[in-house]
Amino acid sequence: MKKSRGRTGRKRRRKHLQSFMVGVNCSHKLEYIKLKKWLKDRGFEDSNLRPAEFWGTGRGLMTTKTLQAGDLIISLPEKCLLTTGTVLSSCLGEYIMKWKPPVSPLIALCTFLIAEKHAGEKSLWKPYLDVLPETYTCPVSLEHDVVSLLPEPLRKKAQEQKTTVHELHMSSKAFFSSLQPLFAENTGTIFNYSALEWAWCSINTRTIYMKHSQRECFSLEPDVYALAPYLDLLNHSPNVQVKAAFNEQTRSYEIRTNSQCKKYEEVFICYGPHDNQRLLLEYGFIAMDNSHSSVYVSSDILLKYFPPLDKQRNAKLSILKDHNFLENLTFGWDGPSWRLLTALKLLSLGADEFTCWRRTLLGDVISARNEQQTLNIAAKICHFLIEETQHVLLQISESKRNKENLRKHLALVEALRLEDLKILQKSAEILCSLNMATA
Repeated sequence: MKKSRGRTGRKRRRKHLQSFMVGVNCSHKLEYIKLKKWLKDRGFEDSNLRPAEFWGTGRGLMTTKTLQAGDLIISLPEKCLLTTGTVLSSCLGEYIMKWKPPVSPLIALCTFLIAEKHAGEKSLWKPYLDVLPETYTCPVSLEHDVVSLLPEPLRKKAQEQKTTVHELHMSSKAFFSSLQPLFAENTGTIFNYSALEWAWCSINTRTIYMKHSQRECFSLEPDVYALAPYLDLLNHSPNVQVKAAFNEQTRSYEIRTNSQCKKYEEVFICYGPHDNQRLLLEYGFIAMDNSHSSVYVSSDILLKYFPPLDKQRNAKLSILKDHNFLENLTFGWDGPSWRLLTALKLLSLGADEFTCWRRTLLGDVISARNEQQTLNIAAKICHFLIEETQHVLLQISESKRNKENLRKHLALVEALRLEDLKILQKSAEILCSLNMATA
């Protein structure tokens, strides 16, 4: 009897684990019922995809049938897409057409989202707005205390992102004021900074690429945005390949899969071969075991390991700068990148080897000494970054205990740093092997 009870328990646990991996169907929830009805009224019907909650990725779409390579995942009619055309045909259209200097396509879309959200029950787009996140985890939405824990290159980009959105809000205030006749409330209250930040994040994280012809009523920035209700529930995986484009014949935005997906599994698409820093910056999440991920080495760290007394130091730096070898220097899952090793080789050239700098940039071996020094310094930089990452992880643990309100955001930065640590430790192993082989 005991044996069978154990087996039953194991079966139950396995079933529970499977449901955990497969996802919990959410199509019975009112917001999804309303969204599906709204999409059906606009010509979209789909029996293969279901909204679901997944462990690890959160909200996504599961398939109710096995998908083979080449199968159509989703085909969303043009009527369902939110584009600048949608904005111009709304009550905002005449105000946009009159405004000088012209607003950007991005601001037009942000304005529309804010106005529709403010309209509440009266908005034709309410079923879509109701399934959009209330808050985002892009760096622009992160507190200063959290941003300060990001890796240096990402920290800089996060500050730039914050500045961009602030400037966008400041430069659009006069245009927002011109919309006053459309609203009973003050436009300054409706189109405040947090409303713009929400709209900007909604577009930045969810838009699909769709080129539109240039309109005179917009500034010269490319008009390439389209929000795609339901389709934007599909999550990213670096391990899948898809074909996505607007089909002129069917007048629908279509996505086809290049990989297989089993029945009741989450359907993924790929946003591009992005590393985790880019995913966090643009979309507010990271992908675990992301093969595209890497750890960046700043030029400051690079130069810490070279003597300032080297008479050719400035000339070497100048060469690296001219040939764009001071940026995108990385450690990856397969060790130091070719670019990083090349920069280190050039900086390691002896006075008698300096004339060979062109050969160095082409990847030639200059001397055994140069090769050995390059690997030694790469290992030192790698160990320095490991220690720095471990130190930041301790700070994050402390902050998580003391700052309850920031736990979610801190956990995201922690996941990024833990992935960085894994990459650096793998690189350290590779460098150790290379060092032993050349010693």
